[in-house]
Amino acid sequence: MKLSNKGRYGVRAIFDIAFHSHGEATQIKEISERQAIPPRFLEQIFQDLKRAGIVNSKRGPRGGYALAKAPDEITLGDVIRALEGDIIIGETEEDAVDEHAPSRAVTQSVFEELSEKITACFDAITFEDLCARGEEQGVRRRPPRRYVYSI
Repeated sequence: MKLSNKGRYGVRAIFDIAFHSHGEATQIKEISERQAIPPRFLEQIFQDLKRAGIVNSKRGPRGGYALAKAPDEITLGDVIRALEGDIIIGETEEDAVDEHAPSRAVTQSVFEELSEKITACFDAITFEDLCARGEEQGVRRRPPRRYVYSI
């Protein structure tokens, strides 16, 4: 199984927001620069993530994208399914319909079990886990923004 660029970039983008945003909205430009992801591609990715309820968007000078839930409530599996669909190894049920090859059911059941186990692995890792790993590996966080208000 290999994730597409869309899936890998989506995971990196959500990690970036979880790790660097301090609960604030983050602009595509910032994520694009930190993660080396083309901004136009990020826009497409964030539209899918927004539809899936993983991120919210905010317009305006302090706008951008923010997580719709806490990082410990979003899993790798959530992001992968939003961008790639269900994790399926082997054939789909439509492909498996073949009355001339009943032995196909044996291998198909193994592929289904593997798909379930891989899905469980993705669902066991939260973005809070990734943030902790980033801390352990010495990734430097962006400091919180300080806004100066003039009256």
